[in-house]
Amino acid sequence: MGIPQHPLMGGMNTIMKRYAGNPILTPQDFSGAEAVFNCGQVTYNGKTILLVAIIMGNDPMPRIHVAESDDGLRFRIRPEPFISSSKDPRLDGLDLWTIDPRVTYFPEEETYYIMRPGQCYSGVVALLGKTKDFQTYEDIEVISLPSNRVPCLFPRKINGQYVRLDRPYALTYDVEPCNPMGHIWLSSSPDLIHWGRHRLVQRPWIHWNGFKIGPTPPIETPDGWLEIIHGVSGSGNARRYSIGAMLLDLDDPTKVIGCANSPIFIPDTTYECQGRVPNVVFPCGAIADIAEDNLRIYYGAADTCIGLATGKISEIINLCKTSG
Repeated sequence: MGIPQHPLMGGMNTIMKRYAGNPILTPQDFSGAEAVFNCGQVTYNGKTILLVAIIMGNDPMPRIHVAESDDGLRFRIRPEPFISSSKDPRLDGLDLWTIDPRVTYFPEEETYYIMRPGQCYSGVVALLGKTKDFQTYEDIEVISLPSNRVPCLFPRKINGQYVRLDRPYALTYDVEPCNPMGHIWLSSSPDLIHWGRHRLVQRPWIHWNGFKIGPTPPIETPDGWLEIIHGVSGSGNARRYSIGAMLLDLDDPTKVIGCANSPIFIPDTTYECQGRVPNVVFPCGAIADIAEDNLRIYYGAADTCIGLATGKISEIINLCKTSG
C-alpha cells in the first residue's frame, strides 16, 4: 500500500517525514483512555493492523488492542482487548505490564509471532505469543531471563535456525567498562523456545543513542537486513528517544554493514515532546513496501499518542552505508 509523503512539521530535516494529520491515534479515540501508544504493526488481508498499547483511567493494568485501517491513515480500535495480563499459570506473576508488542509474520507457518515484555518483580522477561487472524491470541512461553526488553524475531530462518535480536540490560549502573543499559545482541533457536549462541551485535555508538539502543523486527532487503532502532540520549528529565537505523548482513546478521550516524526521526512537535513521557518517538516495528521504496513507521509519541512517519527505504539504507 502506498502512503503519500507529507511535509515535515518541525525543525530538523530527517529522512522520515511526519504525516500532516498526526497524531493519528490519541486517547480521545478510545473512551476512558489515558494513553494510546507504542504499537506493533503489520499488514493483514490488505489492511494495516496496529497492536496498540492502551492505558485506561480506571484500570492500573495496560492492555493491547487491535486497530485496523483500510488506508493506513484512519484507524478503528476494536473495543475488546486482544492481549491483556495473561491468566496462563506458566506466566503467573510475569505479565504485569502489557505493552510494546513486536510483531513478525512468518510466511512459512502463516503465523504472526508477537514478542512483548513481561514485567515482573525480578525485572522484565520476554513473552512469546502468536495469532493467525488477529481475532484470537495464544500465549506460547516465557523465552528469556530478566532483563530482556524485548527480543525481535527475524521473518525467516537463517541457516536452519530461528533468529532474534535481543536487548538485555543490567538493572544497576555499576557495570564497567561499558554502558549496562542496552546493547543489541543476537541469539538463535531450533524451536522458538530454547535460545542460545548469544552474540553481541551493536553497542550505542554516537551522541543521539549514547545511553541505550533497542531493536524492532528486521526487514529483509536486497542490501541486507534493515534494522530500525530506538536510541536514547541524555539523562534524567533531559532524556530523548529518537529513531535510527542499522544494516545487517543477510547471511550472517551478527555482521553490521553500516549504522546511520544521524537519527532518521526525532521528537520535534508538541505531541512528541509533551505527554506522559516527554521527548519520545518510539518504534515497535515498521511496514516496508520494497517495490514502492516506502517505509511506514507508526510510532509512540511521548507515551501518550501515535504518529506516522514515512520515508524511502533506499535513502535509509544509503545513510547506513555511507555513515560507516
